[in-house]
Amino acid sequence: MKSAVVVFPASNCDRDAAVALEAITGTKPHMVWHGDSELPEVDLIVLPGGFSYGDYLRCGAMAGQSHIMRAVKEKAEAGVRVLGICNGFQVLTETHMLPGVLMRNAGLKFVCRPQALEVVESQSDFTRNYEAGQRVVFPVAHGEGNYFADDETLDRLEGEGRVVFKYAKGENPNGSARDIAGILNEKRNVLGLMPHPERVCDPLLGGTDGKALFEGLLETLA
Repeated sequence: MKSAVVVFPASNCDRDAAVALEAITGTKPHMVWHGDSELPEVDLIVLPGGFSYGDYLRCGAMAGQSHIMRAVKEKAEAGVRVLGICNGFQVLTETHMLPGVLMRNAGLKFVCRPQALEVVESQSDFTRNYEAGQRVVFPVAHGEGNYFADDETLDRLEGEGRVVFKYAKGENPNGSARDIAGILNEKRNVLGLMPHPERVCDPLLGGTDGKALFEGLLETLA
């Protein structure tokens, strides 16, 4: 599986994603600078976590205007899988590749902790190695992870099986609508989620619950 990780100014999880991808696929991903206008031929594009452009405007808003995002959109429309993690999820909503917005956490505090999640949808290329209802733990680290969309959009996401991860019942860290932690686009080839699966791919880092996500993609795309 060939992959690329987009690097924005102030990204701080691009290397984490690259390490996880290389360990699982055996191949180093392409590291693509935000100012580039083309992407290599890859099977997976990762928009990593971090604080692109220092979050000086609205999280993900400036990154969404980067040259490379035109190419990311074209690739996604052609069916290439795109995974947006944390700030990457914010970029995906800012570019309307995913519906909804990510607002300040309900408690107005940055949250950084291991977070229990429920796998809601296992029928996707990203979650095929999980079971629906399975409980996993991924770290979260964000100040603007409060997912919001109108009721019609939320109903559609849930009705179409596009809500992939929810925060475990009673453990919503940011006030997200309906406990949503991760969603798919309509074509189901773009996933955005606030928790960090790339940080739990090695027992030395505290867990391996995220490994199945990348292994599922590898089985699908290799």
